[in-house]
Amino acid sequence: MADTLARAQIFEGTLDATGLRFAIVVSRFNNFITDRLLDGAMDTLVRSGARAEDVVIVRVPGAFEIPSAVTQVLGSRSVDAVITLGCLIKGDTIHFDLIAQEVTRAIGQLSLAFEVPISFGVLTTDTLEQAIHRAGAKAGNKGGEAALAAIEQVRLFQALAAAAEAPGETGEADAGG
Repeated sequence: MADTLARAQIFEGTLDATGLRFAIVVSRFNNFITDRLLDGAMDTLVRSGARAEDVVIVRVPGAFEIPSAVTQVLGSRSVDAVITLGCLIKGDTIHFDLIAQEVTRAIGQLSLAFEVPISFGVLTTDTLEQAIHRAGAKAGNKGGEAALAAIEQVRLFQALAAAAEAPGETGEADAGG
């Protein structure tokens, strides 16, 4: 099996953000959590080679407004990827379920429609404690993880596009910046 895998054409993205442009669409609702997610995303982008000047931050009132802002950002065709950040904490009503489902569905559809990577950093937690842990405490920073996913997806898309432009080449493709 290893021999077969070694002969396969493999495509992977890298974690080099050099020269890439990003938008971060972040919810202000639960900002004591989303500000931490934003800090994690920015830190990850800069540590990965992005310039702070190449990042646009778009603040929206709540998670429900994230998809419409992403649509506006993607319509400008000025970014290589979008990182979405928000925090939904389950309450006693179905409001959480409705918002979580709609935001997730809409972001997925936008990524397919625009063919631009959109990473999902919207926390959907049962408790405030879980949200705190995912925003930089015990469970790492999901904002940073969303930034890494965005970088990797951009580089993967670039590798696939390069392979499509140069058909017939075999071997491992790497889209390092």
